[in-house]
Amino acid sequence: MGLSRISSELIAAVGFIILLIHTCLAIRSFPNSVGFAEAPDYTNGVECGPHSGVVHVAMTLDSEYLRGSVAAVHSVLRHASCPEDIFFHFIATESDPAALTRTVSSVFPSLSFKLYIFRQETVTGLISSSIRPALENPLNYARNYLGDMIDPCVKRVVYLDSDLVLVDDVAKLWGINITGSRVIGAPEYCHANFTKYFTDSFWADPVLSRVFGSRRPCYFNTGVMVMDLEKWREGQFRKKIENWMELQRKNRIYELGSLPPFLLVFGGNVEPIDHRWNQHGLGGDNVAGSCRALHPGPVSLLHWSGKGKPWVRLDERKPCPLDYLWQPYDLYKGRGKVQYLQHQELHLGLTTNFYGSYSTYFF
Repeated sequence: MGLSRISSELIAAVGFIILLIHTCLAIRSFPNSVGFAEAPDYTNGVECGPHSGVVHVAMTLDSEYLRGSVAAVHSVLRHASCPEDIFFHFIATESDPAALTRTVSSVFPSLSFKLYIFRQETVTGLISSSIRPALENPLNYARNYLGDMIDPCVKRVVYLDSDLVLVDDVAKLWGINITGSRVIGAPEYCHANFTKYFTDSFWADPVLSRVFGSRRPCYFNTGVMVMDLEKWREGQFRKKIENWMELQRKNRIYELGSLPPFLLVFGGNVEPIDHRWNQHGLGGDNVAGSCRALHPGPVSLLHWSGKGKPWVRLDERKPCPLDYLWQPYDLYKGRGKVQYLQHQELHLGLTTNFYGSYSTYFF
């Protein structure tokens, strides 16, 4: 009788463990369970030969912006003349790399990519508070470390944010020539008030205010950049950016997240790229996120930088007119923002409780 009771309890315990593991697996792979449609299989055109060359694209991946990232990748492939020649370098934190890999592979079965783990402690001690909490996400600073993370054989990369779509061939952007000592290329906006990106104390300091020397710096958006990783590594530009971040922690010289250190290091020495490659600001400002119109001129890339994101506004049924241009690239099959956030909260809450045992089991 006692043995029978022990056996029953043992069976129940084993059943509970199996159920727990199954539950954790389902939760950990929530992007798949929430549902993205499989993208069409985009193949090379007849003009693509064996020596057309590989286009390297770098992006970050996380659960919060995954829907945007999937749409961005979809747009790159859809408009590429040689989509099979594109290699994606995805940067993710340690929290859920296996689930993100499964999601990417299920949505884009033929995609060539590699997932790199960005250890958040690398930068958390350098991040200062910003005007919007989302700008303090450590992944926003992953672009500073691309030269260290990406394989040394990769000499150049196109860096793209997750809140954009391309409507042109990325190979055109990739092929832009970065001349002389310049390390990055990006569209510049010299009509913008450059002084507003730094505090009054910065401009009042006789040493700091002369940092640009003879350079004539212009604002540029770091969400779209062509980066010469060879020059980046040789010039130790990651360390130069970190130096400014360390100074910011001691003496507040800017308010806007990861952008100002790039402006300080590269402002006035950026390879200018046509504005068509970053029609930015479609997410409004960093506070209200209001609707905005396109800048004058042709368009190759739409960028919802700012607080407002097209998938959020569409799900809330409060879209801006230009958000409908993002919608054709959206592969998410869920029933709206509420369902998406519920899955996200469930995922975050339960993986916090069970992460240790699950990671041991899975890896």
